[in-house]
Amino acid sequence: MPTRKELSRQSLYTGATILARHPKGMHIKKLWYEVTRDLPSLTEEWAIHVNDKLGPERHFRWRSAELVKIGWLRKDGNGIWYLTGPGYWSLTAYPEMGEWFDRGTKRYAFLYRRSAQVEQATKVLALMPEAAWVKDDDLAEAVELPTDFIVQHLYGTRPEGWYRVLDGTGAPSRHAHLTNEERAQLEGLLEQEGILGPDGRGLPANRITSDDLTDYLADAVPTDDEEEDDSQRRAWLVRGSNVHGENLVRSFWLPSGMCSLDAARLPEMEPGAPRGAVGAAVAAGYDHLGPLERGRITREFHAFLSRMRVGDIVLTNDGTSVYIGVVDGPAAFTASSGGRANMQRRVRWHNPAAPLDYVDDLPPEAANRLANPDAALIDLTEFAGDLERLLGDEPEQPVTARSFELPDADARLADKVHFEVDWLQECVELLRDRPQLIFHGPPGTGKTYVAQALADHLTGGKPENVQLVQFHPAYSYEDFFEGFRPRRSDATGGVGFELTPGPLRKLADAARKRLDERFVLIIDEINRGNLAKIFGELYFLLEYRDRSVELLYRSESGISFTLPKNLVLLATMNTADRSIALMDAAMRRRFWFVALRPSASVDGSVLQRWLENGGFPDDAARLLTELNTRIGDPEFEIGHSYLMREALYEKDAKGLERVWQHQILPLLEEHHYGDGTDAAERYGLASLRAHLGLVAPSEADEAAQ
Repeated sequence: MPTRKELSRQSLYTGATILARHPKGMHIKKLWYEVTRDLPSLTEEWAIHVNDKLGPERHFRWRSAELVKIGWLRKDGNGIWYLTGPGYWSLTAYPEMGEWFDRGTKRYAFLYRRSAQVEQATKVLALMPEAAWVKDDDLAEAVELPTDFIVQHLYGTRPEGWYRVLDGTGAPSRHAHLTNEERAQLEGLLEQEGILGPDGRGLPANRITSDDLTDYLADAVPTDDEEEDDSQRRAWLVRGSNVHGENLVRSFWLPSGMCSLDAARLPEMEPGAPRGAVGAAVAAGYDHLGPLERGRITREFHAFLSRMRVGDIVLTNDGTSVYIGVVDGPAAFTASSGGRANMQRRVRWHNPAAPLDYVDDLPPEAANRLANPDAALIDLTEFAGDLERLLGDEPEQPVTARSFELPDADARLADKVHFEVDWLQECVELLRDRPQLIFHGPPGTGKTYVAQALADHLTGGKPENVQLVQFHPAYSYEDFFEGFRPRRSDATGGVGFELTPGPLRKLADAARKRLDERFVLIIDEINRGNLAKIFGELYFLLEYRDRSVELLYRSESGISFTLPKNLVLLATMNTADRSIALMDAAMRRRFWFVALRPSASVDGSVLQRWLENGGFPDDAARLLTELNTRIGDPEFEIGHSYLMREALYEKDAKGLERVWQHQILPLLEEHHYGDGTDAAERYGLASLRAHLGLVAPSEADEAAQ
């Protein structure tokens, strides 16, 4: 009897082989007609053997999206379907239908689990400057994906800049398996953009290096049509210790109270000049440079002319000696020796005789940012609060350099959750090393309760410093972090959209303002959400708390976002609902995983201790132990919290029977659905009590009478 999988395999493979005979593509209606002609019994077998309301054609269209995702199929939006170069290659590489289908399904599943990395690769291409290209292996390594997988996805789906992914020689990637028509299209786009050299390959000078990829992702310079917060004080590093062989920091900047940029080829421009005008002037005056270098110079000149303001903080370094000052005048052009300092600003240097130390005095994150040797001007606004403190001012902006400590576990916490202090202390130690932890285990093991109790302990009993969210399949980045929400205007009565922070954004902003306090975000049922969709670019910050990323929706301040180190993430994961193995390796690397198992020595005594503290008999603990022994599968064991309710043992002698009958047995019946197991006979209270020699409370009462 054919299954849905077998019928899907037949229809998709047949469709691919038909498209292989039509290089100019086919309309889906014509394609489906050809599929059903080659598979005349498909519709009838589907109706008889498959319980699916979609029907074979709609299912065919739905499953074809997987082929599009992996780059084997392309759709033009008007109903025309094409087999791509990788699609032709796949039929040759996997000529047997079953292997072809299985390989494609596995590729799709792999990319789906790593949607965040796929989106990151797409973002890299969108951020790259005009006429730049990137080596396929460098891009794959940067986003932690196999080269052939990401290349075939990009060449097949064709996002912005897809043609800029080339091999190390500047030729189209060998993993793309381009058809002649696709190669002509790609080379035409490369030539149109000025990427190709005389040899028909990408110009080596236009290649983005692997070290530059992260810089382009973190580039937070706003475009001309984006507004900046003029009330915010900014901070900048301006380099001057080696300008055409001269140390301007010593010879000119400190003695004269200045900072400057080498702008010998730039015509005099008014302060506040728009970026487009600066770019045009750079293109005219620096046409001897490559596009990457012109893009960097444009960003720097525009920032110095138009974004830097009086009152902003300026840093410069002479080796490991760091000088700090405040901008004291507008940008001005003046003639200078050798054109080394044509664009100038006055600066009040605060420590010309007592420089700071590059390593000891600067925040580590800021020191990392200064490590780029190619940049003459670097935006350090995210560290403005730290630099204000170095100036001797009371910081008006967030400070990143202050530390915080997580308190040790104590007896009060242990008594509250009925766990051992040593086990709880181990959780604290893990969080000190990396502030993200997931409690995982079967239902009823107290995962959420332990997370809430631990959060209360870590924050010192401050409920305002704790937030709890629950993930589910419909939960999104906009729900979790920030997104545009409809808001009614009081002035007009109409409805507009406003960028609204979610729980993570609110808690992160609060944590950044109070870096000496602890904040905890609890994510309940984390594995029920699409983590790549929910976390988005924040995925990167879970591992690199000292780095920043550009947000999906740019904040009003224009500053990249960082995840404060004093924000702890606790999460729970029901392993009976979804196996822990389905969480991708990147997410597992970012969290500690702590198991709560009813049969483990730590968890197994929780109910026993609770019963003893309440003065109740230990029958329930013995019954639960025997039950889990009979279940045998640690992923489906029954947790102690089902039986940790005083009402079960006080008012009604049948309380335990009710929980067993209406909560525990239904779970086990579902677990054994279809395998012939009699759950009531195997796991019922009567069977367990008989095995343990226990008497039901009602029977004990009758015997006493």
